[in-house]
Amino acid sequence: MSRIRVFYLTTGLLTGGAERALLKLVRSIDSTRFESVIVSMLDLPPRVELPSGVDLHSLGMRRGVPDPLAIPRLTRLLGRYRPDILQTWMYHADLLGLVAGKAHHRSKILWNVRCADMDMRHYSTLSSMMPRTLAALSRFPDGIVINSRRGLQYHESLGYRPQRWHVVPNGFDTAEFRPDALRRQATREALGVGDNVVIGILARVDPMKDHRTFLAAAAQVVDALPASRFVLAGMGASPDNRDLSRWIGEFGLGDRVSLLSKRDDVAQLLAGWDILVLSSIGEAFPNVIGEAMSCGVPCVVTDVGDNAEIVGDTGRVVPPRNPEALAGAILELATLTPLARQTLGTRARRRIEERYGLETVTRMYEEIYTGYAAHHRS
Repeated sequence: MSRIRVFYLTTGLLTGGAERALLKLVRSIDSTRFESVIVSMLDLPPRVELPSGVDLHSLGMRRGVPDPLAIPRLTRLLGRYRPDILQTWMYHADLLGLVAGKAHHRSKILWNVRCADMDMRHYSTLSSMMPRTLAALSRFPDGIVINSRRGLQYHESLGYRPQRWHVVPNGFDTAEFRPDALRRQATREALGVGDNVVIGILARVDPMKDHRTFLAAAAQVVDALPASRFVLAGMGASPDNRDLSRWIGEFGLGDRVSLLSKRDDVAQLLAGWDILVLSSIGEAFPNVIGEAMSCGVPCVVTDVGDNAEIVGDTGRVVPPRNPEALAGAILELATLTPLARQTLGTRARRRIEERYGLETVTRMYEEIYTGYAAHHRS
């Protein structure tokens, strides 16, 4: 039997969690059984590392600029590759893929939805309209893959009524993300933190991530535990971000905070932290929690999305928008002995290995694709 050809249409291939999840899947899927093609709606980044045999294309669209010519470009690619599965990835790709895929009349169409509890008031008019537009169209794809139970509930509340849901969590490469003494030492030396407790947030600066609550909690932690340092990494977490600079000044954090902006060495960075914090007001299944836990870093997270299910009893879960509760949970972990914190981190890593290993999650996708391809070819 010939390989199953899966055509992935994604909004873009920058370094967000959704994009990383797609690339991890393509790198780990069984290439003897599946042939992968990736098409980005937006221009490609300078370098994308993919296995040999994976074709990569761009539709050349510009962010925020509608381009009707993208439909015939995509249709031509579908006609060229004639995939068994058209797997779209994120909202805008879901819409474009449905239009072009239905015109193609061949591929089984699967949407992939990767968010929950989005406060669309913070986004453009076009983006804010997208979820409800897709809800009205959700019966037309052959199925929807979603990465969190909370995301499923949220999208059902918007009116999503697909033919079939598939809940597939994010998967993590525990060989790449692991405790590593050398990485830890190098990261801490670069940060200049000595033996202080390092508490970090790794997230783009976005209203949904609620960095202000993180910094408000940090101020309370510093008052109780002066030997603590805070790190902010992710797109927008840079000294020229006016909001962050204002909040850091407002809370009197000064040189206790390091702003590292977007980083490509996430595994090394996390290995040097003692605690990861995610202060979001809305999530689905955040990659960074699983990555930190894989590195043996215990987490303090807000009770949104599937955060509590991911962390289990290996960290702390608090209500969103509550700096006092967040600070209290951080202090619980920060005041543990290093050995006790390491033991908690070991349990966190084991939880990821048992529940969310990349191999396990990839097999789930393979089973889904195999089932749809069988119907497609019959």
